[in-house]
Amino acid sequence: MRLDKYICQATTLTRSQAKKVIMQGRITSADTTVRNSAYKVAGNEAISLDGKLINVRTARYIMLNKPKDYICSTVDEQLPSIINLIKVDKPEQLCIAGRLDADTTGLALITDDGQWSHKITSPRKKCAKRYRVELAEPIQASAVELFKTGIQLKSENQLCLPAELELISENEVLLTISEGKYHQVKRMFAAIGNHVSELHREKIGQISLDTKLAPGEWRYLTEQEVDSIA
Repeated sequence: MRLDKYICQATTLTRSQAKKVIMQGRITSADTTVRNSAYKVAGNEAISLDGKLINVRTARYIMLNKPKDYICSTVDEQLPSIINLIKVDKPEQLCIAGRLDADTTGLALITDDGQWSHKITSPRKKCAKRYRVELAEPIQASAVELFKTGIQLKSENQLCLPAELELISENEVLLTISEGKYHQVKRMFAAIGNHVSELHREKIGQISLDTKLAPGEWRYLTEQEVDSIA
């Protein structure tokens, strides 16, 4: 792990503040001053800030292939929470970074790192999400331009942000959006006179659903996947 990231996870410092204390010579490894932010910290390495040992706070980053009839809530309601599918210690500390409807399947990201989750869910970040959509009616090629321009949703004052629509077949498309309005995907297709019959999220940012995961299965994200959310 990079030294500046290690400091951020072990303290309350931001990335820019971490780089500053590194440049100031306040970070040591085995009594040797380290001034390189990109320095790779080994797993058992002792890192100190101003002479005091700091340890990385353990944060968990999880990918789940969400099945139908589970809800993206941290507690059970009419249907069970997807948290029930993840067998880890202290599951009550986890939060879900971007929700899916009960009848929607696919990629769900779960973490106890609130700042990381915020980067996915904050409208300002415009984190892209890609969905595979099956439609009840054939879709016209002209819809590509409509989505690119911005769809007007019922009861909304402004157009949706431009979205990328890729036609796979008459009744199947890939849709990439960068916002998260309530039931947005279903409402976008309803706005052009169609109906979503199946909805599956494949990708969030640069993180794609692992094809080896069956519905209900999960794994921890790789360091590269975690770092891709900026």
